[in-house]
Amino acid sequence: MIRWATFDCFGTLVDWRHGITTGIELLFPGRGAGLLEVYNRFEPQVQAEKPVRRYREVLAETLRRTAAEAGLELGADDASVLGTGLPYWPVFPDTRAALTRLRAAGWRLALLTNCDRDLIGETQRRLAVPIDAIVTAEDVGGYKPGHGHFRRFADSFEATAANWVHVAQSHFHDMVPARALGIPRVWVNRHAEPHDPAVADAVLPGLDDLLPVVERVHAGAR
Repeated sequence: MIRWATFDCFGTLVDWRHGITTGIELLFPGRGAGLLEVYNRFEPQVQAEKPVRRYREVLAETLRRTAAEAGLELGADDASVLGTGLPYWPVFPDTRAALTRLRAAGWRLALLTNCDRDLIGETQRRLAVPIDAIVTAEDVGGYKPGHGHFRRFADSFEATAANWVHVAQSHFHDMVPARALGIPRVWVNRHAEPHDPAVADAVLPGLDDLLPVVERVHAGAR
């Protein structure tokens, strides 16, 4: 039986917060950390308003609203800074080893990402571990927490609760919809967020111990 471990990419494998904060810092020095939470509030709204909007434009529009909320002036070309920088956002230090261990144990790896095909390409190369499948927001015409990514993956690869574990950092974008669809799941709570841990089958602070936890969650779902 083929076993699949699917991942959210940005926030789970790649440091999304660092990328957004650094991009904001380039435009508004000293304001990155403070504006991150404002950005976090607007991005799901922008995605929900127009699900077919490409992620480059989501980044740009969310940055425009963040700047407006803070009373900051954004130049005509400034809004593109996040999309330009995304392919170079840093991979978390524990990512490559965790993915390598999963592959060595026979797991196939896939990304279910709120991103565009062109943007995920460079990031995939920088992960430096073979990825067997990718489903993007562009592919399904919508963003998580919608169910499109999960349904597309299940239909394309005959994935079920018996051979599939989803791993992600976002409680809102990933854990909640995966639970609703009955997909076994591991919450990587990198930022010690106070969400309900019972929504996940297991909770980890990072990826160092991912393999045995994925194996345990998988065994419990069979």
